[in-house]
Amino acid sequence: MQLETYISDLLYRYECVTIPEFGAFLTQYVSATIDDTSNTFHAPKKTVSFNEQIQQNDGLLAHYIADVEKIPFEVANKKIAKRVKLLKSYLTEGETLTFKNIGEIVFNKEGKVLFEPTYHLNYLTDSFGLSQFVTPAVTREVYKRDVQAIEKAIPIAVTPEKRKSKSYLKYAAVALIALTLGGLVTSKIYVDKIEEHNQLAQEQATQELDSKIQQATFNLNPLPAITLNVTKQTGNYHIVAGAFRIEENCDKKVKQLKADGFSARKIGANKYGLHQVAYASYEGRLDALKALRNIKRAHNREAWLLVQKLD
Repeated sequence: MQLETYISDLLYRYECVTIPEFGAFLTQYVSATIDDTSNTFHAPKKTVSFNEQIQQNDGLLAHYIADVEKIPFEVANKKIAKRVKLLKSYLTEGETLTFKNIGEIVFNKEGKVLFEPTYHLNYLTDSFGLSQFVTPAVTREVYKRDVQAIEKAIPIAVTPEKRKSKSYLKYAAVALIALTLGGLVTSKIYVDKIEEHNQLAQEQATQELDSKIQQATFNLNPLPAITLNVTKQTGNYHIVAGAFRIEENCDKKVKQLKADGFSARKIGANKYGLHQVAYASYEGRLDALKALRNIKRAHNREAWLLVQKLD
C-alpha cells in the first residue's frame, strides 16, 4: 500500500491528515517571500510539518483508501494499523522513514521524532505555475542635494557703499534666482530619472514573472495516453492540464487532449488572465482525486485539481 501517495493527495485539500496511532501531517500557508541576498522571489506555498501527539483516528485517511481501493472501511483501518506497526519497528531500529513528496522522519538520540520536510512539491494549488525566479538587483546612483547645498553656500555681503548701487543689487537678485531655478531643475531631473528607472525595473520583473508562468504552462512533455471512464462534464472538481495566455493555444491543447482520449474543455480564465484547459470535471471529490493521480502518473505530472463552481 502506497500510504504516502494517499497522504499526499489529501494534503492538497486538507490542513491535517492523521495516521492513526502514529502522528499527523499538517500544512500551513506561507506568503510570498523575497530573498534580499540573492534577489530571489518565492511564490506562496504550504509548508508541511509533523505532530506525533495527534494520533486519534478521524477516519479521513481510511475513508479515502477504502474509496480508492474499493475495500470496506474496516479493512482499510486494518491495513493502516499493519503499516503503522511496520513503520514503528523501522524507527526503533534507527532507520529513516521517507514519505515521498512529504518528508523524512527519524528518531534522534533522545528518542524524539524529527521531521524534515521536502521542498519538491507545493501543496498550495493557487500557486500553480508560479516557480521561484531571480531578478537583477536595482542599483541607484547617489546624487548630491544641489538645491540645499546652493542655498547654504551663497554668501551675499552688502556693504553701505554697495547699497547705493541699485544695479548691483538687481544683478545679485537675478543671479540668486537663476541659481535657485537651476537647482530646482536639477532636482526635478533627478526625480524623473529615479521614477523612470523604477518603472523600467518593475516592468522587467513583471515580464520575467509572465515568462515563468507561460513557460510553466507550455512545458508539458507528451506521454502515452491513459484510458479514463469520464462521462460527466459537470461538477465543481476540475483536473487542470494547463493555462495559456493566448486563447488559440488553449484551443490547440483541448484538441490535442481530445485526440488522446480525454473529454477536455475550456473552463475560463483565472485571476492571472490565463485561459485554463481541464482534462475533465467531476461531481465527487474522491473521483476527481483518483483520476488526478492516474493522470499525474501516466500523462502529466504538472496536472492539478481546481475546486471551483463554474458560471
